[in-house]
Amino acid sequence: MLRFSPGFLLLAAVSMLGGVAHAQSEVFLCVDQNGVKEYKNTGDTKGCKRVSLPPLTVTSSGGSSGNKAPREGAASKPAASTPSDFPKVDNGTQKARDNDRRQILQDELKNEQQRLANLKKDYNDGTPERQGNEKNYAKYQERVASMKEDISRSEKNIDALNRELTNLK
Repeated sequence: MLRFSPGFLLLAAVSMLGGVAHAQSEVFLCVDQNGVKEYKNTGDTKGCKRVSLPPLTVTSSGGSSGNKAPREGAASKPAASTPSDFPKVDNGTQKARDNDRRQILQDELKNEQQRLANLKKDYNDGTPERQGNEKNYAKYQERVASMKEDISRSEKNIDALNRELTNLK
């Protein structure tokens, strides 16, 4: 079993902390021949440039119990409330606004459903017709993947619009 003197342990801890502070002082962005970017603490390889970053601010956690200190300004903010001079809307006006919103959402939903139907028709169950500029199979695969992403996005939009319509009063 190895034993270290308390002085040696203190010296080791101080030297490690000094090394960490030095490592954070310089950052280099290195780009290799394939264009892959990597951040390093040394710029001794080809393609590295020093990056200037804003200084970091380190705060203590405020005690040995492990509790974190409250964020600055978190406790000082009062709860949000409506000002007394804030304009009020009568029930009829609010109902008309809600109906307009519902109609807008329904129109958007109808348009998105039509868009989805067209996308699925063009997608043709994953085998859309090749276009003249797609002699290269990779281009065809890119277009098919893009179409699949568009279909997924459209389905998510429809789900979101349905949720919004469900949440209306």
